[in-house]
Amino acid sequence: MSFDNICKYLATEYPAAFVRWLLNYDANDIQILPTELKLDPIRADTLILLQTNNQILHLEFQTLPTSVPSLPLRMLDYWVRLHRQYDRPIEQVVIFLKQTNSPLAYVEQFSSANTQHRYRVVRLWELDPTPLLSNPGLLPFAVLAQTNSPSSLLQQIAERVNRIESVPIQGNITTCIELLARLRFDQNLIHQFLRVNAMRESPLYQEIIEEGLQQGEQRIVFRLLTRQIGEIPPEVRSQIQQLPIPQIEELSEALLDFSQLEDLSAWLRSHS
Repeated sequence: MSFDNICKYLATEYPAAFVRWLLNYDANDIQILPTELKLDPIRADTLILLQTNNQILHLEFQTLPTSVPSLPLRMLDYWVRLHRQYDRPIEQVVIFLKQTNSPLAYVEQFSSANTQHRYRVVRLWELDPTPLLSNPGLLPFAVLAQTNSPSSLLQQIAERVNRIESVPIQGNITTCIELLARLRFDQNLIHQFLRVNAMRESPLYQEIIEEGLQQGEQRIVFRLLTRQIGEIPPEVRSQIQQLPIPQIEELSEALLDFSQLEDLSAWLRSHS
């Protein structure tokens, strides 16, 4: 599970915490919207619909400021699609995770000829960690906030984690903290403060392990299929990526009998 997927998990599990942090008010009537946008679909990170004021909070999480197309153009593209699809006020916030001196991390608008589009940018390394320590859903971001003493910051975060009464939630939050902390701190320092056992027993950690195993199996199968029948079309690759691990293992044996793409397509149809 990538860093941005961890952030998406936190935003969808704790949307009210993000609204309080970024918009500075409490919202109870919240809905998580589908992140795939129509018209040659692209996928936003997190879309939170605030029913109370009929507003959408659009969050994008970035480790690096460079992207193709550029981030400002993507934010404009997202806004146009969201406006067309939902026709309501949209607040866009880009959250940069990893500290950088790149000027691109300080760009807060798209500008071209007569077109200008503004959005908010949050650079975590510039923030006071105190507000992020107040809610379990924001705790993982505190490891990336401003500090002159990494040990003191990690100690504070560990103390807040230990106050979480639910064992599964504590494990999930510990997992998120540990993974995001890798963007900044040495793993040995992290493990001085975080309970690794709590992380490894958490449902989220098990899901990450499962996802890693699945991706590893997929890479092997794709290499074998390419050798056996040639290049795999994108739509067929997408079907294979949806298979659970047991079916991927079945495919890794069945593909030895394939001689053409139709053999693979027939196998996928019979296992759909």
